[in-house]
Amino acid sequence: MKKIFLFLFLIINVNSVYASDNNIVKLLSTTSTRDSGLYGYLLPIFENEFNIKVYVIATGTGQALKNAQNCNGDLLITHATELESEFVKNGFGISRHNLMYNDFILVGPKHHSNNIKKSKNIVEAFNLISDNKEKFISRGDNSGTNISELNIWNKTNVDIQKYSGDWYLETGQGMGATLNIAIATDSFVYTDRSTWLKFNNKQEHVVVYENDPMMFNQYGVVQINPKHCNMTNYNYSNIFFKWITSKKGQELIRSYKLNGKSLFIPNFSE
Repeated sequence: MKKIFLFLFLIINVNSVYASDNNIVKLLSTTSTRDSGLYGYLLPIFENEFNIKVYVIATGTGQALKNAQNCNGDLLITHATELESEFVKNGFGISRHNLMYNDFILVGPKHHSNNIKKSKNIVEAFNLISDNKEKFISRGDNSGTNISELNIWNKTNVDIQKYSGDWYLETGQGMGATLNIAIATDSFVYTDRSTWLKFNNKQEHVVVYENDPMMFNQYGVVQINPKHCNMTNYNYSNIFFKWITSKKGQELIRSYKLNGKSLFIPNFSE
């Protein structure tokens, strides 16, 4: 009799765990959307409406795509359009769409910023940092932010890897941790605007360069291909995808503000 009860107990618990897991969407995401507070605003609204829990796994974009390729999630929100498109082309995702955008900014110590602010463009600003051997903190993690930063260095006359470990330092960390290191070391850092606006440890650091077309920051949403990942929770992740790309979801993204300014501008496209 005890064995029967134990058997029934195990069946009930296995089924309850399965039901619980089936009610979860694992969202593979860049750290900037998490650090900006966007998910803390959006996800409770979705979860209350659909009774579906969204579990965010936040890493750099490169790692998020690797996690998705290894079937460790259900949906992607990242910001490296070329990598996302390649992911879909290789059969790991079934679609990739623009979701929203903001921009990147160059942040640095206020007392070292005058010449940088006078730059004609972001490439010139980076060249000045190199010429003066100003300390520069990079995420160095193949994130969307890191990819954008390296694209700018590639436009300069600087082989940045020659200076790695000298005045150019790589953290291998997320945006929040990298900002804290930049503040502590009185260094320049390249970051997305939303994370900087939400960041509380600014001290004497300010935005030293902005509004260059190269600093445009597009976020995409990618549906992971259930034919590649047959255990992906496609039905529920598709509900979330349709919700966040709907008129309601897009307006909620726009309505997330700090000091009266939207941190992300929705631009979903088919």
